[in-house]
Amino acid sequence: MRASRLAELDELLRIAEDGRDHLEVRSVGNVTVDNLQLPLLTFALGNPDPALPAVGFFGGVHGLERIGTQVLLVFLRSLLTRLRWDHVLHKQLESTRLVFMPLINPGGMLMGSRANPAGVDLMRNAPLHSPEPVPFLLGGHRFSSALPWYRGKLEAPMEIENLALCQVVREELLPRQFSIALDCHSGFGLRDRLWFPYAHTRTPIANLPDIGALEELFAATYPNHHYLFEPQSRQYLTHGDIWDYLYREHARESPRTFLPLTLEMGSWLWVKKNPRQLFSRQGFFNPVPVHRLNRVLRSHLVWFDFLARAAAGHAHWLPTGAERDRYRAVALQRWYGGAPA
Repeated sequence: MRASRLAELDELLRIAEDGRDHLEVRSVGNVTVDNLQLPLLTFALGNPDPALPAVGFFGGVHGLERIGTQVLLVFLRSLLTRLRWDHVLHKQLESTRLVFMPLINPGGMLMGSRANPAGVDLMRNAPLHSPEPVPFLLGGHRFSSALPWYRGKLEAPMEIENLALCQVVREELLPRQFSIALDCHSGFGLRDRLWFPYAHTRTPIANLPDIGALEELFAATYPNHHYLFEPQSRQYLTHGDIWDYLYREHARESPRTFLPLTLEMGSWLWVKKNPRQLFSRQGFFNPVPVHRLNRVLRSHLVWFDFLARAAAGHAHWLPTGAERDRYRAVALQRWYGGAPA
């Protein structure tokens, strides 16, 4: 295997080789940086039957946030190891599908940039404009790629990385009766958050009862968990969020359940514990001391495994009828101050 100058991509290629008996590996595009061809790789395992549920794990949208890719590589490697001996995991994969796209922006990661090689922030690039005021620059802009959070040119097609991401979601997740997407990020807050749409508006999503039921299920199963569930709009609004775009596209056309979530790892806590990280662009978004990195890499495995199991057993917890109305009322009161749906 030829080294790529990008450790995370090299590990992906090793996983592809080591897991060739279990993984479906394909490239959904290529990005060129300094005459290097960097593949946009996806991995899948489990039952491909579109009638069965699926979970998609995504990371590396922002090239500076290497930890999002790294936690997924650890989880994927763990699954491969368990497949050698874990009969329960084999049974679980008979009834569900797991899809991984751990490195969506390899060009940005190689360059040490939040944006892709074209200078576009992939989380501000979807053709979706907020009807409400967004923070200046942070919410997405079209001034210049020299500034962070650049959306790209007006009317231009989405960047190749986002087109590849949309292709994977449309092929692997959206056609199913039930699916979850988890996108792993860092760079905000003092604690780990699990965000759900919307990012472009404070309007509650139609699947709010399902989000509430999923959180309740996780809290009942792991009562001492450390995550904070909330809509992203509770913190700030943005233009061009790719998950808002895919969720709205799906919600218009299908009664099926699609729950896009974002794991926003609280990197400010890492900086607080090690203030010297402020002097490094990488240090603001990633844990630097080895012991802290190892703690982060293992701390989310329970959540990842829970999502896979929750998808497989969604028929036993997804609310219906009057129960759905109850979950909606509770969620509206908690996250929106009782605002009407």
